[in-house]
Amino acid sequence: MHSLFVWSNIIVLIFYIITIISCIVVVLKENRNPIRSLAWVIALIFLPVVGLVFYIFFGRSLRGQHMISRMNKRRIITTMAPRHVNLNSLNLSRAERNLVKLARNISSSFYTINNKIEIFTNGEDKFTALKKDLEEARHSIFLQYYIFLDDTLGHEIAEILMKKARQGLDVKVIYDHVGSFSARNKFFKMMNSAGVETHPFFRVTFPQFANRVNWRNHRKLVIIDEKIGYIGGMNIADRYVNRQSHGWGWRDTHFRLEGDITESLLYSFVVDWNFRNQEHPMYYPRKAVETQIRNQLGMQLVTSGPLAQWNNLSLCFLKAITAATKCIYIQTPYFLPTDALRNALEAAALSKIDVRIMIPRRSDSKMLQYASFSYITQCLKAGIKIYLYNPGMLHAKSMIIDDNFVTAGSTNFDFRSFENNFESNLMIYDREVNTRMREIFFEDMQKCTKVTNSSWRERPLLQRSVESVVRLVSPIL
Repeated sequence: MHSLFVWSNIIVLIFYIITIISCIVVVLKENRNPIRSLAWVIALIFLPVVGLVFYIFFGRSLRGQHMISRMNKRRIITTMAPRHVNLNSLNLSRAERNLVKLARNISSSFYTINNKIEIFTNGEDKFTALKKDLEEARHSIFLQYYIFLDDTLGHEIAEILMKKARQGLDVKVIYDHVGSFSARNKFFKMMNSAGVETHPFFRVTFPQFANRVNWRNHRKLVIIDEKIGYIGGMNIADRYVNRQSHGWGWRDTHFRLEGDITESLLYSFVVDWNFRNQEHPMYYPRKAVETQIRNQLGMQLVTSGPLAQWNNLSLCFLKAITAATKCIYIQTPYFLPTDALRNALEAAALSKIDVRIMIPRRSDSKMLQYASFSYITQCLKAGIKIYLYNPGMLHAKSMIIDDNFVTAGSTNFDFRSFENNFESNLMIYDREVNTRMREIFFEDMQKCTKVTNSSWRERPLLQRSVESVVRLVSPIL
């Protein structure tokens, strides 16, 4: 009996070792970021069982898979592509033209003009405007959020959507299944019964749980009557409109859009809706009616995700940062940059470009907070100015470069957003928008504590130790 027990343990150990070696071989064959690959190898070797479980759930790559067939995607692009704009006729610098072309080539991101934008920095204003636009909708409402909770705000939005569906409007909702885990199923069933078509992106079910739990659709998009759009960082949750609901305030940025850019938002929504949604496919709607807005406000919608050939938004961020000549101002809830982006920011600061990064003093995730803090020392050495936002959770995701460029949307400045999440960012080429976003940044700076070398060196030894440990696994957080 004892011999049988020993042999069974040996067999299990051999099987486990073979499994670990197989996983390491897969990691190495994928030719990922070396730092990320090394982090997984270390986890697999030095965290028995735990490392393997984490790899099964969070380590595998989706590169090479397709959201929808190439034929269907070509058909959508042909049907819905915005009108062509001749870049040579526009007042763009060479660096801006190159950025436009990069985004177009890697993300089917069409450059549009004839646009109008309204900027929101708090949930009260944003959701007041959104509810008004939803109430006034006449034909269609397409809504997509990472988090759609069944709290007070969620029910207010749901009631409007159900009322509009009963009136005969085409109302569709995409929500991320992981992001909206805490919302009860009956909440979405209630909307379905009223005629609202709801679609969980990457529904997490067994036995596919391990294949899906790590991939999140982090986008926040709304398209109303094919002429009004919303994009930004705010989810549908009470914490954005009621400080008491979460104990502290959430500071975020969101845009209301009109004009040709809404066609790009609609294209993104259609692709996401048809992603493995074979039971209720979304037929390619007619092209949006030509806008009456006439101006040169240039915008692109850039999307990215783990299925894409390239890390779209990471490449666009890198291109924009390396082209900067005056200033780079970044707001992000989590600062876990890739080596390329960190080196680009350090090179910019060492070239005497004004580089400022704003992150929350207190984050909604302790681990991500420590991981973000672990990069501060090196940034300070390079001359990057770091600001810790004090009033609450800074959830805004924006980057302002020089005098004419802004990007903002759902993308955090971290590995997960660049490599694992389905994200969308608006890239704006306009001096007035840049000026307004710069003003907002400096208004927020008044609520921050600027980190100095001397003060940062005085933080507790335990905190520094935790930061160093968490830093080792930051590429896989």
